[in-house]
Amino acid sequence: MRSIACAFGVLVAILPLPASAQAPSVAPPVLDATLFETNCAVCHDNPATRAPARASLKDMAPDFIVETLTTGLMSAQGSALTPAQRVALAEGLTGRKIGDEQPMAGRCDPAVVPPLALDGPSWNGWGAGVENWRLQREPGVSAADLPKLSLKWAFGVPGAVTMFGQPTVAGGRIFFGAQNGHVYALDMTSGCSIWDYRASAGVRAAVTVAKAGGRPAAFFGDRRGHVYAVDAASGQTIWKVLADDEPATQITGAPVLFENRLYVPISVGDDSKAIDPNYQCCKGRGAVVALDAETGVVVWTTYMTAETAPQGRNAIGTQLYGPSGASVWSAPTIDARTRRLYVGTGDNHSAPATDTSDAVRALALDDGKVVWSRQLLRGDAGNAACLAADKTNCPEPHGPDYDIGGSPNLIALADGRRILTVGQKSGLVWGLDPDRDGAVVWSRRVGEGGLLGGVQWGAATDGTLVYVAVSDVKIRHLVLGQPIMLDPDAGGGLHALSAATGDEVWSAPPTKACAGRPNCSPAQSAAVTATPDYVLSGAIDGHLRAYARADGRILWDVDLARPFETVNRVRAEGGSLDSAGATVAGGMIFVNAGYGLYGGKPGNVLAAFGLSR
Repeated sequence: MRSIACAFGVLVAILPLPASAQAPSVAPPVLDATLFETNCAVCHDNPATRAPARASLKDMAPDFIVETLTTGLMSAQGSALTPAQRVALAEGLTGRKIGDEQPMAGRCDPAVVPPLALDGPSWNGWGAGVENWRLQREPGVSAADLPKLSLKWAFGVPGAVTMFGQPTVAGGRIFFGAQNGHVYALDMTSGCSIWDYRASAGVRAAVTVAKAGGRPAAFFGDRRGHVYAVDAASGQTIWKVLADDEPATQITGAPVLFENRLYVPISVGDDSKAIDPNYQCCKGRGAVVALDAETGVVVWTTYMTAETAPQGRNAIGTQLYGPSGASVWSAPTIDARTRRLYVGTGDNHSAPATDTSDAVRALALDDGKVVWSRQLLRGDAGNAACLAADKTNCPEPHGPDYDIGGSPNLIALADGRRILTVGQKSGLVWGLDPDRDGAVVWSRRVGEGGLLGGVQWGAATDGTLVYVAVSDVKIRHLVLGQPIMLDPDAGGGLHALSAATGDEVWSAPPTKACAGRPNCSPAQSAAVTATPDYVLSGAIDGHLRAYARADGRILWDVDLARPFETVNRVRAEGGSLDSAGATVAGGMIFVNAGYGLYGGKPGNVLAAFGLSR
């Protein structure tokens, strides 16, 4: 047994990997190209879809691919394959046999793990508060401390190529979900594993930790629409429910707990299936579902479009459906004063386009009724077929896919007014009046916008300034069956805007750090994190940078696109930073590294930085 660190005055020990755990030596399996081309290439060789590219699949665990095709996110597609074919695909894509993965090491010794107490430093859920400011008021790391930071530990997620479960800090532990369908609870100081929970699908949403029914619970959702309450101390299931039974349902945003109700954002992924002209596009609808936090019982559900109905047939006679889409991608924002919540929506996936897509919407907390809705772009309907060679299922006219992907920030201004700020993939940032039916107070262009452009996953605020990162990633090479190539010189930038007026206070240009590195772009797609004197923003180039709150100067820059030695002895490498932002608490900074989608560099690392003591 090897001692790693002292946490909260108690020695935390990490149990070693058994000496007998050795990977068997076997000849690597070979992919059956015909099997892949017939069943998988339409998505995984098509850069228009959200599916990981073939090059990223090789880094996944073969066991995880089989599970995904059998009971997970791809079970509908996997149902057309025999068990032997699923195994053949998984082993051929990865070059590894089922069962070759070594057992994960780095588990905490349960005899010395301190009891869970929900006090002390924290970053809870997506926005570190129900108003979604993404602000850490007491980071424990000042701007002057940043140059003294060093890597304290790294944790490798087995079989993952994309890291999108933002780490939650609560009770001296880190809680985060992963692409491989696991949710981990780690010791904050050492990174050793306290428990490992297996969900029914990948977990993209941030975890919220709070007491429910007298005990601390971890709340989260998975990519098949299940919502979970798990005992935060032990990892045992308290309840599990399906938020919506539409097959396209997924949960990408973090559920938010308020007054013993859990408010769950629903997004839908059937737009990718529309590349098949035989697919009856589309029936999935974005929604918000309110659950009783103690029991998981549904209290109300509010969909973001009217009920779907037949809408005619496409050119080859396939029945089409609509309205659809208007996903709620991120965590709802709670307004305790008016007892409302606010969400942004995405585009419609099929005709007809509605007045509820690309909109900010206010719902009553008590019953889910729509209080007001402010659309920021009309007529935005589209799906993956609009980007494919076969556009049979693309609605015409189709829009630019200018979703509102991030959570709105609810801000009380110094003069007594309130404002709701939110970014959009159009490259615009909006200031809306929540007390006047979302009336537009100001708008400010910070980027060009585009399919992967503008503001992707959300801004941060300190109540005076709003800190907005710009993606504007450019694809240099987009050919069916070939890897996406990103423009290493396009995209990125960070802007500080006045919350009251939208005026730009400062801007920091993108840093050109690719220098021939593949899967690289200066684009800054990940959510921003703020502290009283610096702002953190990650980039597709694999760097996490801290910018001075006063003027945007870069104070700290760490490159995470590299191999890591991990506390759990999983082979791991960092990559692009996207989606989830860094979190800060207790004098440490936690960040995911790896995003093997849309041309980004794959990776499977959670890295923790802290000060030397």
